[in-house]
Amino acid sequence: MKVCIYGAGAVGCLLAARLFKGGAEVSAVARGRNLDAIRRNGIRLHTPEYEINARVKASNSSAELGPQNVVIVTVKSPSLPSIVDGIPPLLGPDTAVAFVMNGIPWWYFYAHGGDLEGRRLETLDPGGRLWDTIGPKRVIGGIIFCSCDLEEPGVVHAETANPRLFLGEPDGSSSERVKELANLVRGDTLGVDVVSAIRTTIWSKLQMNMSSGLLGCLANSPPRDIYSDPACADAVRRIVTEVGAVARSVGCPTTVDAEDMLAKTRDQGHKSSIVQDLEKANPMEIDPMFGLPLEMARMTGVDTPTLDLLVALVKARARKAGAYNR
Repeated sequence: MKVCIYGAGAVGCLLAARLFKGGAEVSAVARGRNLDAIRRNGIRLHTPEYEINARVKASNSSAELGPQNVVIVTVKSPSLPSIVDGIPPLLGPDTAVAFVMNGIPWWYFYAHGGDLEGRRLETLDPGGRLWDTIGPKRVIGGIIFCSCDLEEPGVVHAETANPRLFLGEPDGSSSERVKELANLVRGDTLGVDVVSAIRTTIWSKLQMNMSSGLLGCLANSPPRDIYSDPACADAVRRIVTEVGAVARSVGCPTTVDAEDMLAKTRDQGHKSSIVQDLEKANPMEIDPMFGLPLEMARMTGVDTPTLDLLVALVKARARKAGAYNR
């Protein structure tokens, strides 16, 4: 199977290495120093328990790589408008495109059902270019639970020894294409689950990301330095509760327990990626991770006082840093 990773950052490199080990013919669209490093040395992934050295073809031109069986997009949402024209050269008649990203995805209301069916999210997909150029029918939803960073170009360290990837069709079906992709990337050190309710998994991760991301951006700290404070732990409980209420309001009840989440993440020394972006003044994923959940709360009449305050504060700080311009 030919699989192209579009966006060779930390998550992209992790998946490329896993796919290489699984026997796929892996390529990557990359740029800058990362592109040079991957061309020269391949991708090196190391965790507390194992290391993978993957030789993959890398290019800054998708046309050079040609049609694939699967494209896995791992860029951050602010980069989505800039990659629209790079996707079509990778597409054959049956190519699936898996978007493994944080937050509410641009295709969220495709095959959603109900009054919101087919609603387009202009904030994430200006002018509907992703919807019209790639088409939501090709989409496989993806959510990964893993703390990882690029230590240097082409070298990714995963703090989580056993990350977990969830894949699902937007319409909830159990298709052959999603099962085939799952089997290829799955390994002893990477759990992969095919789920029928990928949106519920999106909301479950949002409960975690909004807790560590909002508080982390305000404190410039990982959970380990925040959650031990009783007031911050109480804020986490309120965030989990409010995000869960929004998820239920759009038909995606989660089973996340705030106490369990606090116990599992209390010692985490890894800063959330959105905290790292703020620190570096990189474009932040504020809209899919913070803004759109609040938009959905307004659509469905859910009160979110804690989120309203924290999101407003983080947006103000991000604007000041030049990392957000809305």
